[in-house]
Amino acid sequence: MTSRATTISEYLEELPPDRRAALSELRTLIHRVAPNTVEAMKYGLPSFGELCALASQKNYLSLYVCETDLVKAHLAQLGKVSCGKGCIRFKRIADLNLGVVEILLREILKLRQQGIGPSCR
Repeated sequence: MTSRATTISEYLEELPPDRRAALSELRTLIHRVAPNTVEAMKYGLPSFGELCALASQKNYLSLYVCETDLVKAHLAQLGKVSCGKGCIRFKRIADLNLGVVEILLREILKLRQQGIGPSCR
């Protein structure tokens, strides 16, 4: 779903309650991992610096991390998900292993702090 919202809070308000709750939970996790990340709407998606982005699509929710190798390394533990080139797709937040997502985000944050940009540009 491409949004015309100008803030992440507006984007979340547009969503059905279950999707709003799921993406809000991920938003909280992202801020726990990277408290200084800058939120912005980019390309109609909630974005968190160069760390990641979120989306509510027609048939699933997405976490875009743009680190294909790291996603592959954690795929078996991520839960009931499907992955593309840098995105993790899931239907419900309960399908996603948030502990593994936190580990993944911390690894990506470490790469960004070392000056290593997203690998799927």
